[in-house]
Amino acid sequence: MPSVSPRLQALGAAVFCVAVALVAGLAVDSRLDRHWILRGLTLFLALCCATLLLTDQSRRIRQIVTAIGLAMFGVVFPVSQTAWSTPPEIDFALAVATDAEDAATKDARSVVTVEDVKAAAEARGGAVGSLQTERNPEVRGADEFPVIVRAKPDQGRPWACISFTNGLNAEIRAC
Repeated sequence: MPSVSPRLQALGAAVFCVAVALVAGLAVDSRLDRHWILRGLTLFLALCCATLLLTDQSRRIRQIVTAIGLAMFGVVFPVSQTAWSTPPEIDFALAVATDAEDAATKDARSVVTVEDVKAAAEARGGAVGSLQTERNPEVRGADEFPVIVRAKPDQGRPWACISFTNGLNAEIRAC
């Protein structure tokens, strides 16, 4: 069985990292802020590690450190960013956005309103706007976009914010 050259291994690792980065980036719902800058930085670092593996074959310890960096920046970081991109409040906001879009479409409207989001959140057992407390008596994020949605009416933070651009295009982010 012939052995694979270290340069070919490094090239294969670089291609694998690019594939993992692309799949991880596309696996996240398109309505979410995907943290493209962070994803691009980790891909760049993974490719730097692959380049070091490709060019520097002098010491075994450098190869080991570079291979660990390649595994971290090329696999662990992109996969964990994808897995952590939808915490419960974001999942709730995605469901509310879908329901609000459906309500607007059902009523033959090309724009989702704050009332659509409010009705969808309340139908799912949640609420819209910041939680009113003694410390913060003013409710924010309930009258205009971006709208704050809470999975439970008595829930403080964490929240998610929903905005609709161009009528029916939802954008969801943590706020």
